[in-house]
Amino acid sequence: MIHVLIVEDEKPISSLIRMSLTKEGYRCTCAYDGAEAADLLEREPSFDLILLDVMLPEVDGFELMEYIRPLEIPVIFLTAKGAVADRVKGLRLGAEDYIVKPFDTIELLARVDVVLRRYKKCDMVLEIGGVKIDTASMRVWRGEEEISLTKTEYDLLLLFARNPRRAMYRETIYERVWGGDY
Repeated sequence: MIHVLIVEDEKPISSLIRMSLTKEGYRCTCAYDGAEAADLLEREPSFDLILLDVMLPEVDGFELMEYIRPLEIPVIFLTAKGAVADRVKGLRLGAEDYIVKPFDTIELLARVDVVLRRYKKCDMVLEIGGVKIDTASMRVWRGEEEISLTKTEYDLLLLFARNPRRAMYRETIYERVWGGDY
């Protein structure tokens, strides 16, 4: 299971991010300041991804990034600091992405997926109910027979395969497969 470290000092935002990622099947740990995050990383450096705020108490996100870089854990900055100079600084420090608050949860989830795929940290092949889904090539098999699916059919199948035994509202399915404006 993918383990995400959320470093965000605003507890409501941290809780929202955690809830959204947990619904998608990720395991999450939260830290509310830079020093706490550094301690967690020292004890458990096996996180798959870090979502990092810049303006943190104790140690700010840019300083913490200097500590994270040698660990080779991908980082996405989530911050209210939206100036071009700040975004460039974050990316030059080694972040994979830089998202300015406020952001849509669905966009965050998409960017998390992109970074995890880039680092090959997501499930490349899922098997459920005799069906095999290769997420890298977007191909599906039942036994030895390849099943031809449209993009929407594939996205629906993947959504349900990644969320077995979980009921979802129709609006949630529309948002995740077709996007929020459908």
